[in-house]
Amino acid sequence: MTMTRRRFLVDSMLATVAVAAGCRSGSESRAPAFIATSDRSVLQTLEGMPTSDGAGVRLTRVIGQPALRHLDPFLMLDRFHSDEPGAYLAGFPDHPHRGFETVTVMLEGRMRHRDSHGNSGLILGAGSQWMTAGRGIIHSEMPEQDRGLMSGFQLWLNLPAKEKMCPPYYQDLVPERLSEAKLSAAGSHVRLIAGGVSGLVGPVRERPTEPILFTLRLEDDQPFDVELPPEHTAFAFVHEGEVDLGPEGKPKTVRAGSLALLGTGKRLRLRATNQRSAVLVAAGRPLREPIVQHGPFVMNTREEIRQAIEDYQNGVLDKA
Repeated sequence: MTMTRRRFLVDSMLATVAVAAGCRSGSESRAPAFIATSDRSVLQTLEGMPTSDGAGVRLTRVIGQPALRHLDPFLMLDRFHSDEPGAYLAGFPDHPHRGFETVTVMLEGRMRHRDSHGNSGLILGAGSQWMTAGRGIIHSEMPEQDRGLMSGFQLWLNLPAKEKMCPPYYQDLVPERLSEAKLSAAGSHVRLIAGGVSGLVGPVRERPTEPILFTLRLEDDQPFDVELPPEHTAFAFVHEGEVDLGPEGKPKTVRAGSLALLGTGKRLRLRATNQRSAVLVAAGRPLREPIVQHGPFVMNTREEIRQAIEDYQNGVLDKA
């Protein structure tokens, strides 16, 4: 079972260590093999699994579940979506992170962020937050609403060994800061958070994994072609409707609630089949380093995990 952040807060013992592809241990998981092509095709699709996190928030875990522990450099992808206040009001109280980056993508609703250094920010619907935990931070993410739809994603990206102990850093990205372009007269549009797509440049500062991250809403069946660095790991998560992914003439139809793992290649084509659709697309340069994870700590060795736990217990996780 995937360890949640809430569980870690009540159980500080080093009970389990998840080891990703590239780090051999008693158990070993491997990311699916990627096949080089000029156009990216769908190698595999999978659905997320229901779980809860924080103080009992109900969500769907897509990356980070038993069927897909990691997808280098991506460590976790959670989908939250509910208009029932009981599903999200408890939020994510104070919890620690070290060794990676978290990205909150808000589609609807509002989330208040606070941390142990006194920083605070409001993540708005259609906005985002990019947090580099680095050496360590203790923070909370709490809904700032008591009714209405709360919808979005949280994505975790790994940091290379040389940057795992860097100072924490935030980018609170209000909707107006994201790069957006209309794609069709029907209202299809792309909203870019990180990287460069179709002449747009996202506001996220340069990152070691060179990420590309955007949301795409398709209101008609006109195709959208996007170029991605051919060596990047990439996926698309369809969260509304139904989308054809892949080369013209041999696409794979992916339905809402499914993640598509994409093969290598320079171009990705997306097209809604016959209904309004929405997709989250992400690509990142794989680090190909050992991944040793214990709940909210992601390092390269077990000794570094033990140190993170000790630092947290001693109250110095987030101290320089």
